[in-house]
Amino acid sequence: MTKRVKIYSQGEPLAPWREKIHEIIFEADTPAGKAFDVVLIGIITLSVIAVMLESVAAIKREYSFSLDIAEWMFTGLFLVEYVLRLISVRKPLLYATSFLGIVDLLSILPSFISLFHPGAETLVVVRVLRVLRIFRVFKLAEYLGEADALMKALRSSRKKITVFLYTVFIFVVIFGSIMYLVEGANSGFTSIPKSVYWAIVTLTTVGYGDIVPQTHLGQMIASAVMIMGYAIIAVPTGIYSTELAKAYRESSDTSNTACIGCGDEGHDDDAEFCKYCGEKL
Repeated sequence: MTKRVKIYSQGEPLAPWREKIHEIIFEADTPAGKAFDVVLIGIITLSVIAVMLESVAAIKREYSFSLDIAEWMFTGLFLVEYVLRLISVRKPLLYATSFLGIVDLLSILPSFISLFHPGAETLVVVRVLRVLRIFRVFKLAEYLGEADALMKALRSSRKKITVFLYTVFIFVVIFGSIMYLVEGANSGFTSIPKSVYWAIVTLTTVGYGDIVPQTHLGQMIASAVMIMGYAIIAVPTGIYSTELAKAYRESSDTSNTACIGCGDEGHDDDAEFCKYCGEKL
């Protein structure tokens, strides 16, 4: 049985009860941490489903009171979780101003703000505020272990994908202009922008069918665009797959230890201090 190392920050150590809360909330590799994550994911999912059901008029009329009770229960649970996260880190302000901290705050604010807008003239404002609760789904991002690798691969491949999209843009402008000359207004190609729209729909193999070439030459060009579309789809996939494999190799060299100061993860295995806030790991 391994002995758990006491967590210290740059200064006084955290109180044992704060260390325990930090371990449960931020460390997913412990039994308590895993159980906490599973329960929280379930609560987040149920709260998002409740918001979606509330937008259905028939369900709203029938179960309005039950949905309101459920909403305040979810808000209360998220409020408790938010407070626990703040008191379990050395620098609460850093966590509060981080992306996940802001998401945590936004998951509870709309319900309280709506209390100050009970008048009929502000129903639209209240509706907007209540719909903001759907962004609780972003809280799930914290529990997607592969999300960091996916985003890193996307950032690494952005230049190649940008060049690729620019090339596609050139193709659709050329083919759209050609179809405008070949088909003309009689076939629905009333302008170059509308013809470019057709080229985009055809090249991406969506094929709405609202504009269809009527001439033999136009149909031949359309066939070439469709075949080219299948070939083009493979290009960004290959670019992203290469960068994703590289990101996975690099992520295997990092640690998932959560910083006691700000709660961030992704440190190097040999790191002694947090690269985000400087706290001792």
